[in-house]
Amino acid sequence: MSTGFRGYWSLSWLGLLSNVIALPSIAYVLSSEASLQIANLSLAISLAWPSAIVGIVASAGLLAERRWGIIMSIVSTSMVIAAALPYGIIRLLLEDDLFGLSGICLIIAILNLLGLIYWVLPVHRRNIRL
Repeated sequence: MSTGFRGYWSLSWLGLLSNVIALPSIAYVLSSEASLQIANLSLAISLAWPSAIVGIVASAGLLAERRWGIIMSIVSTSMVIAAALPYGIIRLLLEDDLFGLSGICLIIAILNLLGLIYWVLPVHRRNIRL
């Protein structure tokens, strides 16, 4: 454990757990909701499941202290923001459920934005073995 950055290990484990939990959660949202079913299906297949899988691989790389783990975590958080933010906004406008799924999507987008800001810090590009 040569990386002594504040929050590195906790965010790596949090990312692994949240991405593993995201896979069945996406399937549950697809199976339970009738409104916006085509949008849910296309978003799940194109961005949600791939970003969760990339996030799992990124967390494994982060836990192994590899530089590519940081790069993949940046890619994964960017994919989540690209999916969750527009979906949450459109859903909020169409169905007006701030405390429902649209609110959860917006919170997920904000948390991933904060994670993205953390992983692009210059300190992560130093002191990690290749």
